[in-house]
Amino acid sequence: MNNWAKDLSPLLEKYGKRRHPLDYENRYQLIMMIILSAQTTDSLVNKIAPELFKAFPSMAEMKLHQPEDLYPYISKIIGFRKKSEWMIAIAKTVGDDKNIPRTISEITKLPGMGRKSANVLIRESGDPAEGVIVDLHVVRVAPRIGVAESEKPDKIEKELMEAFPNDKWNEIGMALSFHGRETCRPKPECERCEVRDVCNYYKTVVLPAAARTHP
Repeated sequence: MNNWAKDLSPLLEKYGKRRHPLDYENRYQLIMMIILSAQTTDSLVNKIAPELFKAFPSMAEMKLHQPEDLYPYISKIIGFRKKSEWMIAIAKTVGDDKNIPRTISEITKLPGMGRKSANVLIRESGDPAEGVIVDLHVVRVAPRIGVAESEKPDKIEKELMEAFPNDKWNEIGMALSFHGRETCRPKPECERCEVRDVCNYYKTVVLPAAARTHP
């Protein structure tokens, strides 16, 4: 029986407190960038953000506009038309930066904000965790390591919440995400992995393959 909090402590120590790759300055910018980042690289969102927020510096300003007003600033983003609708709807619903909700139940009532997005907003806001961030990297990495068995984000989140104490929930999701970005990529770089000794993929795939190659 694995003690995953202990077994994956190298990842928690390395990445657990690291800031999310989205380069935001406040919670207003963060929630809008989270919307934009779906199916889009964080680097592209970071690139277009300065001009976007120069034109729309707050919820109070954005709520005065229509979705089409955002097009010149976000047209390079996948799904920008739908995302612009969500962004304007969020601004009109929230009204002011200080009213951005802080709990999953309230955040997920906003257009375009699912559990993963809500967990990112909560973590980066320094609020108490209610769940675990499960992005596309975590979906790949968690089952590969063996800390989760499912390949579905909602079930992976539940498995991670059961495997870690809740004071680690805000850390483990991003830790696995950063690990997936830097080491446990689609083609994993197992030889430089800090947790390969507890990794199911390494033990059941990599080592047997190496043994066959070098009997």
